[in-house]
Amino acid sequence: MAESPSETIDAFHRGAFHVVQPKGRGHRSGMDAMLLAALVADERTIRVADLGAGAGAAGMAVASRLDRAEVVLFERSSDMADFARKSLLLAENARFANRVSVIEADVTLTGKDRNEAGLVDDSFHHVIMNPPFNDASDRLTPDVLKAEAHAMTDGLFERWIRTAGAIMIPGGQLSLIARPESIGEIIAACGRRFGGIEITPIHPREGESAVRILVTAIKGSRARLALRAPLIMHGEGTHKFTDFVDDMNNGRTSYPRR
Repeated sequence: MAESPSETIDAFHRGAFHVVQPKGRGHRSGMDAMLLAALVADERTIRVADLGAGAGAAGMAVASRLDRAEVVLFERSSDMADFARKSLLLAENARFANRVSVIEADVTLTGKDRNEAGLVDDSFHHVIMNPPFNDASDRLTPDVLKAEAHAMTDGLFERWIRTAGAIMIPGGQLSLIARPESIGEIIAACGRRFGGIEITPIHPREGESAVRILVTAIKGSRARLALRAPLIMHGEGTHKFTDFVDDMNNGRTSYPRR
């Protein structure tokens, strides 16, 4: 499949798989999606839900790395879901395409509507999410794909984590990546649904403030919250990734819970 003026075909995990993405518009996946995918460290036969999957990079990264993972990409935007479907038709993705499916659904649905949309209760071992970091002002953007995204002021984490808790089996793992300022909302949304919360701050370099957090939690756990050692993205004076971050970004290693 050749690129068109409105889209690109981007390689991830050093060419292990490719994703068709909108060009110059919408939310394009990169490092965040790969770090999120690395949080799924499970060699069993598992079902994984990628909520708000966009073009599907994070979910496909899980399927590419874990041969026994079945992944469902849930995306509200029909345009973004179409990009995911195009990706699954690429020859480069043939080895896992039959283990990945795309469902157009709003992850904030509740009850019967949620189940009928394909977000079925107690049916996934892992739920991953990389929610859009936009705020309400972004709804004014002329970029239609960005305007379709949920805004942070909508109580996004409460709604998404509520859905994650509903569709996950007891003992299942929630994984997400977010900005540090969302930490309070994330912990509150986990509430009694999830415990054993582990938070890893991600810093550009030693001595610089965190720009992202990785969060995992277990459905029904009563274990206490843990703050893990930070991940440092780059060495001092360089833009080169540290070895461990580079391995996570390229699918050579996972980031298991403690």
